Amino acid sequence: MRRLIAYSRPYAGSLFIAIVLMSFVGLSQALMARLIVPLFDLVLQPQASKKAVVLFEFGGFRLLLSDLLPSGVEDIWTAVAIGIVGAFLVKGLADYAANYLINDAGYGAVTDIRQQVYDKVLRQDSAFFQENSTGTLMSSIMSDIEKIQVAVSHLLADWFRQTFTVIALLAVVLQTNAKFAIVALTVLPFVLVPTARLGRRIRRTTRKGQDYAAELNQILQETITGHQVVKTFGTEEIESNRFREAAKRLRKNNLKYVAQQAIASPLIEFFAALTIVGLLTFAQTEIRAGKMTAGDFTSFIVALLLLYEPVKRLTGIHNIFQQALGASQKVFEYLDREQAVQDRPGAVKLDRLKEAITFEDVTFRYPSETERVALQGVNLTVPAGKVAALVGPSGAGKTTIANLVPRFYDVSSGAIRIDGRDLRDLQLESLRANIGIVPQDTFLFNDTVANNIGYGKPGVTMQEIREAARMAMAEEFIEKMPEGYDTMIGERGQKLSGGQRQRIAIARALLKNAPILILDEATSHLDTESEALVQGALANLMENRTVIVIAHRLSTIRRADLIVVLDSGRITETGTHDELVNGGGIYQRLHELQYLES
Repeated sequence: MRRLIAYSRPYAGSLFIAIVLMSFVGLSQALMARLIVPLFDLVLQPQASKKAVVLFEFGGFRLLLSDLLPSGVEDIWTAVAIGIVGAFLVKGLADYAANYLINDAGYGAVTDIRQQVYDKVLRQDSAFFQENSTGTLMSSIMSDIEKIQVAVSHLLADWFRQTFTVIALLAVVLQTNAKFAIVALTVLPFVLVPTARLGRRIRRTTRKGQDYAAELNQILQETITGHQVVKTFGTEEIESNRFREAAKRLRKNNLKYVAQQAIASPLIEFFAALTIVGLLTFAQTEIRAGKMTAGDFTSFIVALLLLYEPVKRLTGIHNIFQQALGASQKVFEYLDREQAVQDRPGAVKLDRLKEAITFEDVTFRYPSETERVALQGVNLTVPAGKVAALVGPSGAGKTTIANLVPRFYDVSSGAIRIDGRDLRDLQLESLRANIGIVPQDTFLFNDTVANNIGYGKPGVTMQEIREAARMAMAEEFIEKMPEGYDTMIGERGQKLSGGQRQRIAIARALLKNAPILILDEATSHLDTESEALVQGALANLMENRTVIVIAHRLSTIRRADLIVVLDSGRITETGTHDELVNGGGIYQRLHELQYLES
């Protein structure tokens, strides 16, 4: 709770004004309760006199009705009428302004929390995204924070309103009859203690509910993204049942929350009824003895009834705050998570690769697979301006090497150096600015062709985008599209063919113009015609760059300056194509297999 409240500090000015205004709301409520005394005792009785009406008295301080009215108003009914209208007017205006200011602060604080969580998640290393599914992350950033938003914005205003109302009405009942007030308030512990216990249960129930909602989100995200796989295998009914079962778990948990949250209101109303019946019994004696008037008792009962309402509201607010606290647990887990890959103290900027990329006795284990060594004792040098190709069977460690260069992960031991400097001593932003990547599975945004090509380069001109598309051999098909460079390409570029998506990705890399290039099997899923076009685009992209290329088809790397053969995380062979093809090792075997296949 303290952490949530801390986010409201930038909006302290608005909150302070809102709190002052909410105190006027409470005072107005108390004033309306006290105005019942002159209404019953003076206005509604024939013998009504113009005596002074005491609204509140404490110590030597006395607040008279006449103190709040314009001079010259002496008629009791006029005074009471002005007091009632004035109290409602002040209450309405103060409530409106305070509600707006508190919501402004609440929405601002929640927006700040959501932005911090998004920024934190976005900067996590690749291992984080392996551990946390897309559905879970989306549920936390949207649904969990939505519950916090309800508590911090809407309910915070109500909490201040009800708190000040309770304080003001408490003063009224104590002022009217202290003995009755003490008797009436003895029931509060019977209400507040069970409510506090319920709050803790509600927090646990809410956390489970958010987990079930995340599970539902995950199923939804997977089945919509993989709808073609679902249709291909005819598993619509299976997925429908899986979704239904997850929805049932969420429904059951939500009903449990409703049952826990709803019990507070009838509990308070039951004890309130007992209290009022008991007070009415004692009040008959007090009124007959002349110790209190009918107006005093009516004012007391009205104030007491008005008091129970905000107490009931506060217990409900407490329970919903518990719901927000349950939702915030996952949010703060993300905020508290240290970034595994970040700048070291004193990290320096990388201007440009001049000499070589060097792997020195590199060993790496994936965080989720601590038993398996992905790379072991890798020593490799890629000179500046040369092309190094990584080949080997599936799982040999090729992609792992490619992921370590831009520091998607950090090495478990050993070091990777650029021009003799450890990658971890370089500023992460400048390192990645020097690296262009064309992955095997190209990711494009649901945006225009032009915006996808110019992604990551603010202020890029249309001329530069066209030039990059031309060099990537994408210009021809782009200009045939309905709106040319302004054509929307759909989610993940689904309106384009595989070869077209790859050429858009190559154009994007060309525009970045990074000196280091990583190609991760960029042609493995393409047909012969598309591969020929992409290969031509890649030739333009690789010119005058230091390239690490992961190759599945050995025909694409014949002209590489250095071929590195990996097997089970170790380098087994290095050399040129001609040296390795007759070397009797893995490369020769792979070459012969592919030759036979072709």
